[in-house]
Amino acid sequence: MRQGLSIFWIIYMLFFAIPFPMLLYYNIKSDNIPNLINTDPWFALSLVAVSILLWITLLTGYYRKWVLRNFSIKRNIEKLKTTGEAREAKIVEATKISKAGAAYDTYELILQFKNLVGSEIRQKTAVNDSKPYERRYEVGRTVGLLLDKDVNKIPYFIFASTEVSIKKSIVALINLGWLTIACIVAGYFVYSYQSESEGMGWRFMSFGHPLLICPAVLLFYRFIATFIFSKFLGKPKESFLIKFKGTQVTARLIKASQTGTYINEQPMINFELEFTDQYNHKYKANVKKIVNLLDLDITKQEHISIFYLKENPEKIAFEKDLNEINGEF
Repeated sequence: MRQGLSIFWIIYMLFFAIPFPMLLYYNIKSDNIPNLINTDPWFALSLVAVSILLWITLLTGYYRKWVLRNFSIKRNIEKLKTTGEAREAKIVEATKISKAGAAYDTYELILQFKNLVGSEIRQKTAVNDSKPYERRYEVGRTVGLLLDKDVNKIPYFIFASTEVSIKKSIVALINLGWLTIACIVAGYFVYSYQSESEGMGWRFMSFGHPLLICPAVLLFYRFIATFIFSKFLGKPKESFLIKFKGTQVTARLIKASQTGTYINEQPMINFELEFTDQYNHKYKANVKKIVNLLDLDITKQEHISIFYLKENPEKIAFEKDLNEINGEF
């Protein structure tokens, strides 16, 4: 159900990023034919340059995410195999999530182990089991992990038995898909010039042209998504850093107040906390987080378990929130 909703919203947003600006532009243009003679050619060329820059930025981002990221993760996994810090993790929950007939059994696990400074943490992750007959991922069993000592690059931890490879056929298809999109964009530049220039060069270029609006809207979507995740849901990298290098303490809740911000009708609460570090120094810190309406009783608790960074005690996070972070492989 959630995946279906995600696909719906992706299609919905893509409609307003690509087909809608085109429909709007060409309908308006058919009713109001512009006088290209009076258009400043240097201004038009500036818009073309901005459009090209936006498309290059967008396509470069897609290529890094779709292709280069896979090679980066593979390289980081290989590095972790030799430099990662070993831990023994106990399986406290195991749920089979693969469908019948799948090539591998896939399990969602909740692992319990000590982080890089010795605090007990729980980590949710998924794993493909290529040897189900060994029953390696049953509750109560232990598995070996390798943690990134710097918590710097994805993945931040791996199973010690992890083997990594990249399927060349899939990478080739992704490259082909990216190249197809790039060719479509280049083709649209050529089509627009041939159908709209009327022998006057790029003077037809305007602020409302799809060559400018489409990449701008897509980049705006990316900016909004990044802003929401960092502002309201927390930065994933920072959360992993606090979880894997943070020290667990019990903080006293001084005050909990609403900020007036709502995400999906869930209020954002500002928590004022006080805690004492391992050197008996007291600190006060604020944490803003979206709280589910069913979990508002947390605002009435006297004490809350948190994690803080020894080198930067103001960087804190609720233990409950850190336990919900999914592992990335």
